[in-house]
Amino acid sequence: MNLIEELRWRGMLQDIKPGTEEQLQKEMTTAYVGFDPTADSLHIGSLVPILLLVHLQKAGHKPLALVGGATGMVGDPSFKAEERKMLDLETLQYNQQCIKAQLERFLDFDPSKANAAEMVNNYDWFKDISFLDFIRDVGKHITVNYMMAKDSVQKRLEGDNGISFTEFTYQLIQGYDFYHLYTAKNCKLQMGGSDQWGNIVTGTELVRRKAGGEAFAFTCPLIKKADGTKFGKTEQGNVWLDAKKTSPYQFYQFWLRTTDADAESYIRIFSFLDQPTVDAIIEEHRQDPGKRLLQKRLAQELTVFIHGEKEYDFAVQASELLFRNDTAAILQSLTEEQLLDIMDGVPRVDLPRADLEAGKDIISFLSDTNIFPSKGEARKMLQNGGISINKNKVDAPDFVVDQSLLLRDQYIFVQKGKKTYYLIAIK
Repeated sequence: MNLIEELRWRGMLQDIKPGTEEQLQKEMTTAYVGFDPTADSLHIGSLVPILLLVHLQKAGHKPLALVGGATGMVGDPSFKAEERKMLDLETLQYNQQCIKAQLERFLDFDPSKANAAEMVNNYDWFKDISFLDFIRDVGKHITVNYMMAKDSVQKRLEGDNGISFTEFTYQLIQGYDFYHLYTAKNCKLQMGGSDQWGNIVTGTELVRRKAGGEAFAFTCPLIKKADGTKFGKTEQGNVWLDAKKTSPYQFYQFWLRTTDADAESYIRIFSFLDQPTVDAIIEEHRQDPGKRLLQKRLAQELTVFIHGEKEYDFAVQASELLFRNDTAAILQSLTEEQLLDIMDGVPRVDLPRADLEAGKDIISFLSDTNIFPSKGEARKMLQNGGISINKNKVDAPDFVVDQSLLLRDQYIFVQKGKKTYYLIAIK
């Protein structure tokens, strides 16, 4: 497989250093991507660098995942408006362990294979380098003029907050990472997002000036939505790869809500489907956009890749829960965490447990929970077949709501009409 051709048709290639494609065609090449350990989980903004490493390994090359224990202490200023909070060593080390565990799900670390993935941490080679050693052995090879010319530095200099010396030196530190991996592991290629181009080529310059070697680089475009807004953010914040931070259901829903324009781009970037398959799915989707075939396939590919088949199957079932009438059994099987996850955004009404101890007729229950403003309106909707309790239709006015109906001993799910839902929480 020609890695560069593969990335090019997927829209995952922006800047590329001359000779890079030839190097990859010539021999198995070791390449690395850096990951920022400022959180204990990667998020979907990290998916592109993960996929770069996966594609690289599929093409027969050797991936290195660099977790920046040292650079995480400094902070990358690239296209950020202000300096970020520093993290202590203990927090960084914990975050690195979590990130490594995530990456091991996507890359093959089997040491018996020539192109086995490896995890490296730049704290390991920076911890024993003194400041004087660094400015003498590294700083002299890169001029201030060269560093000042970078767009990321210029934007910070033009801003209100300026740039600290700490962040100004970041490109030297990242550049030294490339030099170290070049000399220690014969790593000849660095990949990353287009906002990293300045830092990456500083590394190729250090390899050339300090080691007399040739190093290569390419970047992929930063992912944006078709409307120009930031990719990967929701009202709740980041969409995380850790199921405890963003549940598989919420993860699935994120991709399912993608617009048509974005989905056509994302299915190329974020799936491993080949070009004829992608083209066929897009064409079929365009014939009947209302079926949202493209979004469903995108959500399937990503959810299976990140969370596995079982969680994908649950996410599909959960997504249908609010819209189908034959899902009462599924509702009963949910854990409390899953139930609250699916009901996120559904209006919630608290009801004292004492109110259900003796049971309550359905009309009074619907009125007391303010689902209907009056018993008369509740009775009319009931007679018209518009009320369901826990996905079971109720039409008898003498139906009794009691504690036997509680889901996980605490909740009752009420459907009013076709599309209005309430979660009653018994306190």
